[in-house]
Amino acid sequence: MTTRHLVDVHVLLVSGDDLLLSKRRSDDEFDGLWHLPAGKLEADESATAATVREAYEEVGVVIDEADLHHIHTAHVVGSGLEPRLGLFFETHRWSGDPVNREPGKSYELRWFPLTALPESTLIPYSNAGIQAHRTGCTYSQQGWRR
Repeated sequence: MTTRHLVDVHVLLVSGDDLLLSKRRSDDEFDGLWHLPAGKLEADESATAATVREAYEEVGVVIDEADLHHIHTAHVVGSGLEPRLGLFFETHRWSGDPVNREPGKSYELRWFPLTALPESTLIPYSNAGIQAHRTGCTYSQQGWRR
Protein backbone atom coordinates (compact mmCIF):
# COMPACT_ATOMS: atom_id res chain seq x y z
CA MET A 1 0.00 0.00 0.00
CA THR A 2 1.24 3.46 -0.84
CA THR A 3 2.02 5.80 2.05
CA ARG A 4 -0.30 8.77 1.98
CA HIS A 5 0.52 12.24 3.20
CA LEU A 6 -1.74 14.23 5.50
CA VAL A 7 -2.55 17.81 4.63
CA ASP A 8 -2.31 20.28 7.50
CA VAL A 9 -3.40 23.90 7.51
CA HIS A 10 -1.80 26.55 9.72
CA VAL A 11 -2.74 30.15 10.31
CA LEU A 12 -0.50 33.05 11.23
CA LEU A 13 -2.69 35.57 13.06
CA VAL A 14 -0.64 38.75 12.81
CA SER A 15 -1.66 41.83 14.79
CA GLY A 16 0.66 44.75 14.13
CA ASP A 17 4.09 43.33 14.93
CA ASP A 18 2.78 40.43 17.03
CA LEU A 19 2.01 36.78 16.24
CA LEU A 20 -0.35 34.50 18.16
CA LEU A 21 1.10 31.17 19.28
CA SER A 22 -0.35 28.26 21.23
CA LYS A 23 1.61 26.17 23.75
CA ARG A 24 0.93 22.56 22.84
CA ARG A 25 -0.40 20.11 25.42
CA SER A 26 0.24 16.53 24.31
CA ASP A 27 1.77 13.24 25.38
CA ASP A 28 4.52 13.33 22.76
CA GLU A 29 7.81 15.15 22.20
CA PHE A 30 5.94 18.34 21.25
CA ASP A 31 4.38 18.87 24.69
CA GLY A 32 5.14 22.38 25.96
CA LEU A 33 6.37 23.67 22.60
CA TRP A 34 4.86 26.64 20.80
CA HIS A 35 3.06 26.32 17.50
CA LEU A 36 0.53 28.01 15.26
CA PRO A 37 -3.20 27.33 15.32
CA ALA A 38 -3.44 24.37 12.94
CA GLY A 39 -5.27 21.22 12.04
CA LYS A 40 -5.94 18.62 9.41
CA LEU A 41 -7.77 19.19 6.16
CA GLU A 42 -10.96 17.16 5.96
CA ALA A 43 -12.05 15.41 2.76
CA ASP A 44 -15.02 17.67 2.11
CA GLU A 45 -13.38 21.09 2.47
CA SER A 46 -10.99 23.42 0.73
CA ALA A 47 -7.72 24.41 2.38
CA THR A 48 -8.99 27.91 3.13
CA ALA A 49 -12.27 26.57 4.57
CA ALA A 50 -10.25 24.22 6.80
CA THR A 51 -8.07 27.11 7.97
CA VAL A 52 -11.14 29.16 8.86
CA ARG A 53 -12.67 26.18 10.71
CA GLU A 54 -9.49 25.37 12.64
CA ALA A 55 -8.97 29.01 13.67
CA TYR A 56 -12.48 29.11 15.07
CA GLU A 57 -12.25 25.70 16.78
CA GLU A 58 -8.88 26.38 18.38
CA VAL A 59 -8.85 30.09 19.19
CA GLY A 60 -12.42 31.29 18.60
CA VAL A 61 -11.78 33.85 15.87
CA VAL A 62 -13.84 34.23 12.72
CA ILE A 63 -11.88 34.72 9.49
CA ASP A 64 -13.21 35.48 6.04
CA GLU A 65 -11.56 33.12 3.54
CA ALA A 66 -10.85 36.13 1.32
CA ASP A 67 -8.57 37.51 4.07
CA LEU A 68 -6.28 34.46 4.03
CA HIS A 69 -3.05 34.67 2.05
CA HIS A 70 -1.09 31.50 1.30
CA ILE A 71 2.52 32.15 2.26
CA HIS A 72 4.21 28.75 2.48
CA THR A 73 4.01 25.03 1.78
CA ALA A 74 6.15 22.56 3.75
CA HIS A 75 6.65 18.89 2.82
CA VAL A 76 7.62 17.05 5.99
CA VAL A 77 8.61 13.48 6.78
CA GLY A 78 10.17 11.96 9.88
CA SER A 79 10.64 13.64 13.25
CA GLY A 80 7.81 11.60 14.77
CA LEU A 81 5.27 13.08 12.37
CA GLU A 82 3.28 11.20 9.80
CA PRO A 83 4.30 12.33 6.31
CA ARG A 84 2.50 15.56 5.58
CA LEU A 85 2.09 18.59 3.40
CA GLY A 86 1.57 21.76 5.43
CA LEU A 87 -0.16 24.80 4.00
CA PHE A 88 0.49 28.06 5.84
CA PHE A 89 -1.86 31.02 5.57
CA GLU A 90 -1.48 34.50 7.01
CA THR A 91 -4.13 37.01 7.96
CA HIS A 92 -4.24 40.41 9.60
CA ARG A 93 -8.05 40.46 9.78
CA TRP A 94 -10.49 38.47 11.89
CA SER A 95 -13.30 39.10 14.31
CA GLY A 96 -13.33 38.12 17.95
CA ASP A 97 -10.63 37.99 20.58
CA PRO A 98 -8.48 34.84 20.58
CA VAL A 99 -9.19 32.49 23.48
CA ASN A 100 -7.95 28.98 24.23
CA ARG A 101 -10.95 26.91 23.15
CA GLU A 102 -9.07 23.61 23.37
CA PRO A 103 -7.44 23.47 26.81
CA GLY A 104 -7.00 19.72 26.42
CA LYS A 105 -4.65 20.41 23.49
CA SER A 106 -3.15 23.77 24.49
CA TYR A 107 -1.80 25.09 27.78
CA GLU A 108 -2.15 28.72 26.74
CA LEU A 109 -2.22 31.28 23.96
CA ARG A 110 0.22 34.15 23.87
CA TRP A 111 1.08 37.03 21.57
CA PHE A 112 4.77 37.32 20.75
CA PRO A 113 6.56 40.16 18.96
CA LEU A 114 7.69 38.86 15.57
CA THR A 115 11.18 40.04 16.52
CA ALA A 116 11.18 38.08 19.83
CA LEU A 117 9.65 34.68 19.15
CA PRO A 118 10.49 31.72 21.43
CA GLU A 119 12.78 30.22 18.77
CA SER A 120 14.21 27.47 20.98
CA THR A 121 10.75 26.20 21.94
CA LEU A 122 8.98 26.48 18.58
CA ILE A 123 7.95 23.29 16.81
CA PRO A 124 10.25 23.28 13.74
CA TYR A 125 7.37 22.44 11.42
CA SER A 126 5.43 25.52 12.55
CA ASN A 127 8.58 27.60 12.40
CA ALA A 128 8.85 26.89 8.66
CA GLY A 129 5.73 28.99 8.06
CA ILE A 130 6.83 31.67 10.47
CA GLN A 131 10.18 31.98 8.69
CA ALA A 132 8.30 32.21 5.39
CA HIS A 133 6.45 35.21 6.79
CA ARG A 134 9.83 36.83 7.43
CA THR A 135 11.67 35.79 4.26
CA GLY A 136 9.05 35.21 1.59
CA CYS A 137 10.24 31.60 1.02
CA THR A 138 7.23 29.76 -0.41
CA TYR A 139 8.38 26.13 -0.09
CA SER A 140 10.47 24.00 2.27
CA GLN A 141 11.21 20.35 2.96
CA GLN A 142 12.01 18.74 6.29
CA GLY A 143 13.25 15.22 6.99
CA TRP A 144 14.01 14.24 3.42
CA ARG A 145 17.35 12.60 2.68
CA ARG A 146 19.05 14.43 -0.11
